[in-house]
Amino acid sequence: MNALTASVILLWLAVIVLGVMLWALSRQVGVLFERVAPMGALVTDSGPAVGEASPAFQLTGIQSEPVTLGGPADRPKLVFFLSPTCPICKKLIPVLKTLQRDERRQWDVVLASDGEQASHLRFVREQGLENLPYVLSTELGMTYRVSRLPYAVVLDQAGTVVSKGLVNSREQLDSLLNAHDMGAPSIQQYLGNATA
Repeated sequence: MNALTASVILLWLAVIVLGVMLWALSRQVGVLFERVAPMGALVTDSGPAVGEASPAFQLTGIQSEPVTLGGPADRPKLVFFLSPTCPICKKLIPVLKTLQRDERRQWDVVLASDGEQASHLRFVREQGLENLPYVLSTELGMTYRVSRLPYAVVLDQAGTVVSKGLVNSREQLDSLLNAHDMGAPSIQQYLGNATA
């Protein structure tokens, strides 16, 4: 009987120690989550500032589609700057196609680049981008001061720059869209305001 009592006491002590360890571990995970906040797009200070009206552009896409950027619109626009030779841009193309397919009533997606039209037309066919407006405009890239790719700019329905930045992953692209939904220029600023 003494051995049985001792083993039950030892088991209960083990359960209590494990419970304390689980509590300490969950506390550390919470602290770690606060320190490692979600990383949004790399916001740049160049080009039209967040909160300013975007310059208006009346462009023609490479498939002869009319494209209007800036000024009043039916839906917010995501302008995605890419290049056919950019591997990260190619990795994000399925995300853009899904966004256009699933959220076409909430968002317009416009692809933008510069260079020779023939290579971009081949790129559109290879990647299946026929359903997305695709413009070639050096002036557009210069206006937004796009220095590295992939780069994205979100315009609201009034044509105001809501968020912008260098996007290297789906999470960073989503951060720009989420920043628009939350009314903040970036996820980092939103989190900073929430903790202040």
